[in-house]
Amino acid sequence: MVSNDKQHKFDLRYLQMAKIWAQNSYCQRRQVGALVVKEGMIISDGYNGTPSGFENVCEDDNNVTKPYVLHAEANAITKLARSSNNSDGATIYITASPCIECAKLIIQAGIKRVVYGEQYRLTDGIDLLKRAGIETIYMNPDEV
Repeated sequence: MVSNDKQHKFDLRYLQMAKIWAQNSYCQRRQVGALVVKEGMIISDGYNGTPSGFENVCEDDNNVTKPYVLHAEANAITKLARSSNNSDGATIYITASPCIECAKLIIQAGIKRVVYGEQYRLTDGIDLLKRAGIETIYMNPDEV
């Protein structure tokens, strides 16, 4: 079992890595990253962007996010579906709190912990995760 202090350090580092991973996003309005970690290993990653094969442009001419842009956590979870890994009991690290749609995916994927680094104005995703008994932890990724 990992001590609370050591777990806090791991959580902070993985969240910082998710923040770096977010820089892969082509989205202009907001770049979000996610890492799925299980038993001390990163088993999936994702960042917000368009589906595979689409142009890497997330916003329309009015700077509104296109409706088919995938969220970072949805990308990470669906990437797992194409691998030999599974997310039962895993932790997902996300640079921003999940929306309600992504919260549903997190619940269905068997993820047991969500560590996120930015509070979104809507809390319905976090509220749903808590209702499902999933541990949710807000953490500032810029913490030293």
